[in-house]
Amino acid sequence: MDIERFIEEWISVSNSYDTDQYLQFFTETAVLDDPSVGRKFTGKQGIKEYFVNYFIGYQTQTRKVSLVVKDGRRAHLEVEFSGDFPEGRIGGTFDFEFIDGKIAFVSADLIS
Repeated sequence: MDIERFIEEWISVSNSYDTDQYLQFFTETAVLDDPSVGRKFTGKQGIKEYFVNYFIGYQTQTRKVSLVVKDGRRAHLEVEFSGDFPEGRIGGTFDFEFIDGKIAFVSADLIS
């Protein structure tokens, strides 16, 4: 798996707001943990709720700042978010765990 290419495509799809294509990057039982919103989102339905509310709802655009591929199963991504939220622009991170070429777990957080 080419994690760097995978992440580039994931960001591109996220920025296009294509929910169905976005969900294809995740396993069926994936978990997205986002302490900045105080919740874990489980499975594709939960992740869809997260994406619709926080990305589509706020017209969030994501720009990669840096990516550290830790090994074939884990990566750390630092990003900058911009959108229709009070800050207008804010930093964020994603820590990924991959299984069979898809996201199985991701921890997302904001950095101020």
